[in-house]
Amino acid sequence: MPFVISDECISCGACAAECPVSAISEGDSKYVIDADTCISCGACASVCPVSAPQEQ
Repeated sequence: MPFVISDECISCGACAAECPVSAISEGDSKYVIDADTCISCGACASVCPVSAPQEQ
């Protein structure tokens, strides 16, 4: 299942920098993950300081 970013996101960008397939981009109020591109590797979740990326 692809990861999604919860409302806990503080828009630090750590997840986007870590994503090996560039599935994460800056949204209006938080970062967002493109479900079609996400490979569910968990790299984003491992670097997020507030645990915002979560498996859907």
